[in-house]
Amino acid sequence: MTAYFLQVFGVSLGLTLLIELPLAFLFGVRKQGLLIVFLVNVLTNPLVNLLYLLARTYLGVPAFPTQIILEVPVVITEWLIYRLFHKHAGMFRVPFIMALILNAVSYGTGVLLTFLH
Repeated sequence: MTAYFLQVFGVSLGLTLLIELPLAFLFGVRKQGLLIVFLVNVLTNPLVNLLYLLARTYLGVPAFPTQIILEVPVVITEWLIYRLFHKHAGMFRVPFIMALILNAVSYGTGVLLTFLH
């Protein structure tokens, strides 16, 4: 069972990074900024997936509203972190727009892959 969860969480994080790092690059993020994007996702992705799994398993809440409710704090958290680095190092030009678009595209890709699977 543990191996299954590690695989699911690993695939989710891997796909998120595969999507969000190139998108961040398109936003002009380079070197240390890409490391920040990587670390932010390592922090938020497993946590949101764990909370989603627990909410669905133990509370029986519907999938879509739960996903949206969990994604909102993720976007806000990532925006605040990117904004912090923007203020101190000028790393991210449009932190909120970037956080919103990166998460929307990775979320949308996950939904699309779920329907195709």
